[in-house]
Amino acid sequence: MLFNSLKFLVFFPLVFMLYWALPHKARKYLLLAASYYFYMCWKPEFIVLILYSTAVDYFCALGMERRAEHKKLFLAVSLTMNLGLLFFFKYFNFFGATLTALCRAVSIPFSAPVLNIILPVGISFYTFQTLSYTIDVYRGRMKAERDFVLFALFVSYFPQLVAGPIERAADLLPQLREAHTFRYEQGAHGARLMAWGFFKKCVCAAYLGALVDKVYGNVGGYGGSAAAFATAAFAVQIFCDFGGYSDIARGCSELLGVELTVNFKRPYFARSMRDFWRRWHISLTGWFREYVYIPLGGNRKGRGRTALLTLATFLLSGLWHGAGWTFVVWGSINGCYLVLESLLPHDSADKAHAWAVEALRMLKTFVLACFAWVFFRADTMADAVTLLRAAVTGLAQPRAYLRDAYYLLLSNGEWGALFTVLSVAVLLGVDALDEKTDAMEAVGRLRPIVRYPLYAVFLVGMVLLIPKHASAPFIYFQF
Repeated sequence: MLFNSLKFLVFFPLVFMLYWALPHKARKYLLLAASYYFYMCWKPEFIVLILYSTAVDYFCALGMERRAEHKKLFLAVSLTMNLGLLFFFKYFNFFGATLTALCRAVSIPFSAPVLNIILPVGISFYTFQTLSYTIDVYRGRMKAERDFVLFALFVSYFPQLVAGPIERAADLLPQLREAHTFRYEQGAHGARLMAWGFFKKCVCAAYLGALVDKVYGNVGGYGGSAAAFATAAFAVQIFCDFGGYSDIARGCSELLGVELTVNFKRPYFARSMRDFWRRWHISLTGWFREYVYIPLGGNRKGRGRTALLTLATFLLSGLWHGAGWTFVVWGSINGCYLVLESLLPHDSADKAHAWAVEALRMLKTFVLACFAWVFFRADTMADAVTLLRAAVTGLAQPRAYLRDAYYLLLSNGEWGALFTVLSVAVLLGVDALDEKTDAMEAVGRLRPIVRYPLYAVFLVGMVLLIPKHASAPFIYFQF
């Protein structure tokens, strides 16, 4: 079920009203049933995979505590079962095709079988979430959960089931167990987050996505600045799309009394790529740091080992995002950025020109991120190279370069161009305010005579601006 669908706009209010009407002991059953229904609206049969992961990790965690001498065996079973399932559905054909290509390159007559399988929505997210639980139990950081229904709800909690944020059991399980009472301030903050998330997805991402699809769907049909402009548009689109999902997830969860992890913190206001990755998909970055980078040595084994681990971690992050070499290259580029930043001296500036230096750092970081995004968005490596070549070679003709971007912006019509610019301006304005203070909290502190008319103007304006293609699936559903 998509957040940006009429079905969800009926589903969530019903869940919300029933949740607060029921006694505490019944709420976990309601949320579990709602979560399974939410997922089964896509492909009912794939709920079996969630039940499988839930059962495996529930019993493996209990086994670690009851048979401490076999802790490693239970952890190995959890890792093998979960990652094996993820590999089968997401990576079998990719590695099979790679092996076939390698064999043909050395004249070995081998062709790996190609499976006609569908990638289950959200499998990368809930697999990592439930694995973090068994690893934490293995490390002794938390006790195994005895309540199977509560643990099943932790794995399948619908607001963040299919695209995160990836929650730690130590943070989410206690909240799901707690007897909540409705708090107006928390509920109002959640409603504002949801509205802002819908604006980012249904307005900003929708208008920008229409421009991006034109260029990336026809890489040879546009001039240089169109390629550069579409890539910059995609950088903002994917932030609005995924960041919008995270805001909606956090918002509807807050309306149920449960706080989720903040997954984005204004990434395009970052001053370096290291800063960017502290702000972008925070829950996944933290997962890789906690369960891959640090266990392998982190920064404790010297600069050379640290650099290799950074590259390896980002390569795995790229592969997590998609079974394709474009994603591997995207992850590797970001890993190289962080390694280079650790080797280069930090630039400093006098206070008189600090604002200009900060602006240049943000621009530099945005350009570097955009270069990597080309590989993330392109369908093939050849397409990525074609787009990058067009963006660079077009600089030789500045007037034609700017004209291509202008015509691309107008390709959705004059009103479409105006709405695109207007929505991005609103987005940047709110994010700039967020750099100084919590914008949602600031709105909540306004006097009612100002606040409620502001809500009305925002909601009416958003409804009027929503284009016809605003119901497109979220980008990260494919991961």
